Amino acid sequence: MFERVEGDRHNIAVFHPQYGASFPNKDFDGRVSFTRGSLENPSIRIDKLRMADAGRYICEYATYPSGNEQGTTTLIMLAKPKNSAIAIPVQAGSSEVVVARCEAAQGKPEATISWITAIAGRYNHTSVPEMDGTVTVKSEYRMIPTPSENGKEITCLVNQRTQIEPKSFPLKLVVEYPPTVTIEGYDNNWYMGRTDAVLTCQADANPAPTNVTWRALSGQLPPSVRVDQNRLLVRKVDETVNTTFVCEAKNSLGSGKKELVAMVIESTEDPSSAGMVAGAILGSFLALVLVSALVAVLVMRSRRHQHGYSGDGEQGTYGNKTRLFGGKKASKNGAGANNNGPIYTYRESEPGALTEKCNEFPRMTGSTPTAHDILLSGEMNEAERRKFDALNDSLEDEEEDERYDHFRGLPPSYQIHRHEDECTPYLDDDMESQRDGSIISRTAIYV
Repeated sequence: MFERVEGDRHNIAVFHPQYGASFPNKDFDGRVSFTRGSLENPSIRIDKLRMADAGRYICEYATYPSGNEQGTTTLIMLAKPKNSAIAIPVQAGSSEVVVARCEAAQGKPEATISWITAIAGRYNHTSVPEMDGTVTVKSEYRMIPTPSENGKEITCLVNQRTQIEPKSFPLKLVVEYPPTVTIEGYDNNWYMGRTDAVLTCQADANPAPTNVTWRALSGQLPPSVRVDQNRLLVRKVDETVNTTFVCEAKNSLGSGKKELVAMVIESTEDPSSAGMVAGAILGSFLALVLVSALVAVLVMRSRRHQHGYSGDGEQGTYGNKTRLFGGKKASKNGAGANNNGPIYTYRESEPGALTEKCNEFPRMTGSTPTAHDILLSGEMNEAERRKFDALNDSLEDEEEDERYDHFRGLPPSYQIHRHEDECTPYLDDDMESQRDGSIISRTAIYV
């Protein structure tokens, strides 16, 4: 027997040991049968199940004399819903409209629907029971459509008991709007004679523009201009393109346009020459820096010549104060060469006067240095000159400790006359041989 959830009992299958099996209910005609057809196992089989087959099934035994006995089982019917989702094309506006719809039809138990999106909006659900016990669920997503929302993603998610996992339906919103036009390519540098200038008309619209036109606000386009679909090609910039260009785009919802005022610069100079000018300026600056550095080096070398010997071994001029051949300190290399000769200085306070200080040589008699001696003294090598430079540097340190006597009455030839009571006269022993084979005098000669 079969008993619906809300209804009466009906016999659907009877088995009699003498008369066999019978199936009195027409709703199960051809769909129900006994699996074995015996009193020991009166199990039944129902094919082509329907949602109306859900309910209680009762197996009842009639025995004599103990009476009737029965057993009951419940059949629960589940239905997998038919899921679908669509994006509804809408026009941009200021009113809230339905932009997407999702449906789970004829499901049992009832399905649940949710939305996943970053778009601001709201949704609602409706459930409709069907005659066979299933339920159809519908959900709609609402929002105020704008052109910026066109193409944005929204996803419908359906959950139901018969599904292994939620069913997902990704959608893209369809918002229709008339064209919004922009003009690209103008760089504010249309100079006279420029070639191949291009303007591009960009139209943002849904559906796509069906027509794009170019025109001049003053009338016809200049003769040097050619239109290629949405592009305006200027073969050569001249006075005629100093005008206002208008681009207009149309679609099924309307049209949009954009104006651009082209200003022609009265200059034929190619702006690419700016790079060459910049390079020339930079090169001139670098050349000036190099020349300045060279002048600085030459000035430094000139100053060195004025204060002593130059670095290349040529003899320079003496300064106001010069110390030669000897002193209290040894040379830089530790050798005491040339420390035993006399010291002569030129005093600024007494023009034309020379002073001498002796280093305690034994008194000897001799003559004044000859021209030959002076020439020999000019053959000093580089090592001696370095010694003289070092001695010159130490002059100021020793200046306060040393006092020099004045020479008396220098003759026109600037010969030096020594005091007989302090220094020995000039002798051949006053000459000193050098490593390069030359001979120099220890006596300083001012010329």
